[in-house]
Amino acid sequence: MHLVGQEGQLQVHTAPYRGSFSVVLSEALRAAGLGRKVMVTQFLKGGVSQGPSGLVRLCGRLEWLRPAIPFCLEESTHSETNQIDKSIAMKAVEEVWDVCKNRILSSKLDQLVLDEVGLAISLGYLKEEDLINTLEQRPGSMDVILTGPSIPSRVISMADQVTELRCGY
Repeated sequence: MHLVGQEGQLQVHTAPYRGSFSVVLSEALRAAGLGRKVMVTQFLKGGVSQGPSGLVRLCGRLEWLRPAIPFCLEESTHSETNQIDKSIAMKAVEEVWDVCKNRILSSKLDQLVLDEVGLAISLGYLKEEDLINTLEQRPGSMDVILTGPSIPSRVISMADQVTELRCGY
C-alpha cells in the first residue's frame, strides 16, 4: 500500500475593496475543529493591542494574531494611523510577520491565513520579496491562504487557486 502525503495549496481570495472573506474564516474554523493546526493573521487589524505575546487560541488548535496597535491601519491619510509614529505601526506589523514566517519555515502549521497581506505590502509595512521567498520555502503539506486587495501579481501567479470577488457591497 502506498500512502500519499497531503498536498497543501497556496490560495488567494481577493477583491478591489477591503472586506471580510467569511468563507476563509469558516474554512479555518472547520480545519481547526478537525484537528489541524491553524493560524489566522490579520496584518492591518488592530484595536486589541494583541501582538505576538497576546496571541489568542480558539477551538484548541486555532490561533488568532493581530498587531499590537490600538486601532486598524488604514489607507487614508486622515486615519488614526497618522496619530502614532509610523515606526511603531511598522514594528508591530513586522513582529506579526516574523511569527508567520517562523511558523511557515518551521512547519508548525497545517494552515495559515494571511489577511490583507497584499495591502500591508502596498502600504509599505512588509516587503513583497520577503513574502515570495517565504512562500517558496513553505512545506508542501501546508495550506496558505492570502486575503484582501492588492495581492502582488507575482504571488497570484504562484497560487494554486485564485478567487476574485468582483461586486461591491
